[in-house]
Amino acid sequence: MSRSQRPNVILIMTDNQPNDLLGCYGNTEIHTPRLDRMAREGIRFDNAYCPNSMCSPCRASVWTGRMPCQHGVHTWIDDRQRPNWPDNWNAVAEFETLPEILKKNGYATAIIGKYHLGVPTPGHNGIDHWVTMERGHTLDFHGNTMNVNGEIFNHEGHSVDFFTEKAVEYIEGRHDQPDDPFLLLLPYNGPYGHWPSIKGPAGNRFAHLYEDTPMNLVPREGLSREAIDCYELNKNYHPREKGGPDFSALLQIPNDLASLRNYYSQMTLIDDGVGKVLDTLTKNNLDEDTIVIFTADHGFSLGHHGFWGHAQATWPSNMFRVAYNIPLIVRAPGSVAGGLISARYVSSMDLYATIIDSVGLMQAVVAEDIPARSFAKLFDNPDSNWDDVVFFEQEETRAIRTPDWLYAKRFDQSEEYPLENELYDLSNDPDERTNLAGNSKFYEIENELSTKIDTYFQTYASPQFDLWHGGTVKSNSSRPWLWENAWGDTWHPIA
Repeated sequence: MSRSQRPNVILIMTDNQPNDLLGCYGNTEIHTPRLDRMAREGIRFDNAYCPNSMCSPCRASVWTGRMPCQHGVHTWIDDRQRPNWPDNWNAVAEFETLPEILKKNGYATAIIGKYHLGVPTPGHNGIDHWVTMERGHTLDFHGNTMNVNGEIFNHEGHSVDFFTEKAVEYIEGRHDQPDDPFLLLLPYNGPYGHWPSIKGPAGNRFAHLYEDTPMNLVPREGLSREAIDCYELNKNYHPREKGGPDFSALLQIPNDLASLRNYYSQMTLIDDGVGKVLDTLTKNNLDEDTIVIFTADHGFSLGHHGFWGHAQATWPSNMFRVAYNIPLIVRAPGSVAGGLISARYVSSMDLYATIIDSVGLMQAVVAEDIPARSFAKLFDNPDSNWDDVVFFEQEETRAIRTPDWLYAKRFDQSEEYPLENELYDLSNDPDERTNLAGNSKFYEIENELSTKIDTYFQTYASPQFDLWHGGTVKSNSSRPWLWENAWGDTWHPIA
């Protein structure tokens, strides 16, 4: 950094993106020149994972440094539940969030992009400058209702371009306040990956790049039994004749070339936006003073293992790599050497502690109940000693991943919905195809991993939001049939 004061921080987050949707992660069919360059100029993490495969829980974990069983957001926050929320409801209001901590220590704070943590009311969580969509998830990239510091209006253009333009404006405005550091949260609402937003040919300026792309890197697999079972359970619990959502798109999108090409083009549009943000930093002499982090809220399957999208698109939720392995690139000229690659296992939840540590405020968040770990030391030495383990949870499934093993442990207190555990030997089965759980040859390793899961969640889970022991969720659940069966008819979400 070129100055002695604390650095600026820009945290860019995409919506629904596996790490291998970038050229720098080995994808030869995607056009992402600016992010590939950013990786060459900084450090790329190959084993970054999210704690949950749904967007709202992961965002809450990044903001709080806590697991879903601690903050209570276990799945995507359903906008249709908004009438049941308190006025101006903020899903993580009881926690001291990342922007609040930085604001208390002299930072200007801004969010420009997708919020999806309750009612998008300006001022939540110590945010000074507020630019968001009025709804959480994306139905269309065009024609969205925007909220700019309380002014609500319809924007006909592409939302990704809108957020890029507003981010550029914000950075240019910081040029006149060089002594005041800023935190800019830039959560894009793309590439997204669901109908109707990516149905049919794309309507953006990069669509032509993919008109003839064969999509050879996307697997052609039949639908899994687990994906069909999940659809049937959702259909029966939320019948369409009673206003329930139509989840059939998840069974139709796999292998749809038009949707795949549309999805890829939205990623290139984001890449272009990131480039403009980086160029604006350089133009305003802020690049040497700014840590830029690029990541995604969670991974995303494009048909891998026979399902589309989130891990909760199967029953039970799966723990396969593609739904959790996210891109993570950090660029900080003068502080992080270029061209570095780390194989260490880190969680996006760890960004909470890492950012706070990187700006010299670690003493502000010393708390035993926060599982987030700072991996800032890896910026200098990507192979530093580190505990290569990450934990995940999806309501009824809890899991641990190490370089050698993936173990998924399932909730077992419901006779009506019996579920099986899964164990994968990643050294010999990196594609996670052969379930070894219950095999006597692997009893010791399964027992060891199961104990580690139990210990971790016993240590950190909040009784109020520990679903495995009678707890509940905020706003809504993706598995209400299970929790009503396990805990009785009085079980219900809270806001």
